[in-house]
Amino acid sequence: MNALADFGRQARGDVVRIHLGPFRPYLVSHPDHVQHVLRGNWTNYVRDGMFWKPLERVAGNSIISDGPGWESSRKILQPLFTARYVNSLAQGMVKAIEECLEELTPHARDGRPVDIGEELARMANRAVIHVLFGDKIPLKDAERLAPAYATAASSFTFRLFMPFIPYSVPVPGDRAFTRAVKTIDSVVVPLVRQALRDPGEGRDIISALARARGQEGDGSGEQQMRDDLVSIYGAAAETTATALTWLWPLLHAHPDVTARLYDEVDEVVGTGPVDPEQLPRLRYMKAVLQELLRLYPSGWMFPRMVVAPDEIGGTRVEAGSQVLISPYVTHRLDEFWDRPMDFDPERFAQDTGERRHRYAYFPFGGGPHVCLGLHLFYVEAPLLLACLLRRFRPVLVNPGPYTAVPAGSVRPKETVELRLLPRDTA
Repeated sequence: MNALADFGRQARGDVVRIHLGPFRPYLVSHPDHVQHVLRGNWTNYVRDGMFWKPLERVAGNSIISDGPGWESSRKILQPLFTARYVNSLAQGMVKAIEECLEELTPHARDGRPVDIGEELARMANRAVIHVLFGDKIPLKDAERLAPAYATAASSFTFRLFMPFIPYSVPVPGDRAFTRAVKTIDSVVVPLVRQALRDPGEGRDIISALARARGQEGDGSGEQQMRDDLVSIYGAAAETTATALTWLWPLLHAHPDVTARLYDEVDEVVGTGPVDPEQLPRLRYMKAVLQELLRLYPSGWMFPRMVVAPDEIGGTRVEAGSQVLISPYVTHRLDEFWDRPMDFDPERFAQDTGERRHRYAYFPFGGGPHVCLGLHLFYVEAPLLLACLLRRFRPVLVNPGPYTAVPAGSVRPKETVELRLLPRDTA
C-alpha cells in the first residue's frame, strides 16, 4: 500500500503500470485522470475482474457491484441515505453508543486499557444495527456481526495482492473468510426472510428495503436484500470503526489538536447528553475527521476493469486491463497537497477561498458510484467521538509506530490501546 503511494508520488501523478508477476494493472492517481475514470467515462470502467472477486464472495451482487443489480439497489437505497433521512435516525444511534460507553465505565474506574479498535467496532456496530435493523435483531446476534465482518474484511489480503491465484488453490485466510461469511449469513438471512414476510412500517433500512423488494415479485428480493445489507453494514460500521482507530495515535502526536477538540466538545455539548442537533456546531471535529480520512481513507482502493480501449492522460489502456484508483495515493501527492504526510486539520478548518480539485480528495469515491454511506459517516463518526470525549479523556498506552495493513479497509497492524480516564479526574 505504501509502495503504491511511493509509485504515485515518484510519477507525480502520471499513469504507472505496476508489475505483479503476470498481472500488470495501471495505477491512476492524478485527480484529472481519477475524474475521467470515476465520472467522465465511468461506464467504460466497471467493477469487475480479479480484484473484485474477494468482495463479491462476501457482498454478492449488490450496491457495490455494477449492472442491473447495482441500478436496482441504488434506486431503492439512495432515498434512504440522504442527510435528512439519516439525521432522523440519529437519536437512536446516540442511545446505542451511550449504552456501549456505559459498559466501559468499570475499565475507566480501574485504569484498565481497552483495545479501542475492538471497542469502536462494538459501538459502531450497535449504532449501525439500529439504522439497518431497528429492534428486529437480538443483541446476541448483533454482537456477532462486527467480529465476523472484521475477519472477512481482513482475511482476503493474500488474494487481494495475488488475484491471479485460482480459488481452487487454498491460500492463507480462506478458511477464516469462509467461516466469517457463514456467520454473517446466519445473522442476516433470517432477518431478511422475516422482513419480507412482514415488512412493517418501521423507518429502519431493512423494513424500507423489504417494502420495496416485496413489490418486485420476481423472487430475487431475498438474495438482493442480503447482499445490500451486508454491503451497507461494511461501509457504515466496519469502515467507520477502522478509520476512527487511526485517530488516537494522531491525537497523541498532536496535543494542540486534542485540546481544541476537547474545548469544542465542552462548548457545544457541555455536561449534558450529546444531541444530534449539535453536530453542525462541531465544525472543528468535522475538519479533524476530514483530515483523518485524507490520511487513512477506509476505502483505500477502487479497482476498475477497462471495457473498451481508452486513453488516460496520454497512456493507452486496452480492454480487459485493470485500473487501480487509490485515494490513499492521491491524497499523498505533493502536487495537490502541502506537506501531504502531515496531519493538519487546518486544511479543512479554514475557509481560505482556495478551490481544491474535486478529485484531489475522494475518500468516498466519486461519480455515480459515490458511496451512499457518506452522510451516515458524518453523523455516526462525530456522534461517537463526541459521546466518547464527553465522558472520557483517552490516553494512548503505546505511542507506536503503527503500520498500515491493506485489506478491505486500511487498518493498523498493531493493537491500539487506550486508558479511558474519566473527565472529572483527568
